[in-house]
Amino acid sequence: MIKVAIIGAENVGKSTLMNALIGGKISEVENLPGTTKGTIRRRFGKLKIPKSMKNPLGGADEFVLIDTAGLFDPQRELRGKVLSEEKFREIINEIVSSDIVIHMVDATVGLHRGMEKLHHMLKFRYEKPIIVVINKVDLVPPERVEKIRQTIKKRLEQDAIPLSLVTYEGFNDLLERLAYYAQYV
Repeated sequence: MIKVAIIGAENVGKSTLMNALIGGKISEVENLPGTTKGTIRRRFGKLKIPKSMKNPLGGADEFVLIDTAGLFDPQRELRGKVLSEEKFREIINEIVSSDIVIHMVDATVGLHRGMEKLHHMLKFRYEKPIIVVINKVDLVPPERVEKIRQTIKKRLEQDAIPLSLVTYEGFNDLLERLAYYAQYV
């Protein structure tokens, strides 16, 4: 069984991504920050793979997807508005126990400093494979997406996947990267 934690600042699209990956509405989605108050875990036999794409996992791996609350306020370096210190630590422990992390960055906001620090801790202290996605690319000009990609490449030393959960641009790329890391877990 492979545990995949979806992390990011408030209102970045974590719940929408979880719903897209499983092909149904599991996580509540609102435009208000703090809709998800903790973690939502769901076990599935396999990820929903688009019909146009051959299943890179062969259906053999079971996944547990973990939708987490927004860890930081997107406009400041503060902990998310709805998170107590105890709840924050509980979510971090859930993330640390995962096998793969999907780190979501909002294209309309950019890379959050608090999330950058968490990313480095997960990558270097806990040696977690991390997939970085820039979500909401349909809302900003391509130049803005490229600028954020370059910032992520410089500060996180990773290539980010541009993603839109409205147009599904980049969705297959995310599935392929997830499949790649899953074979080494």
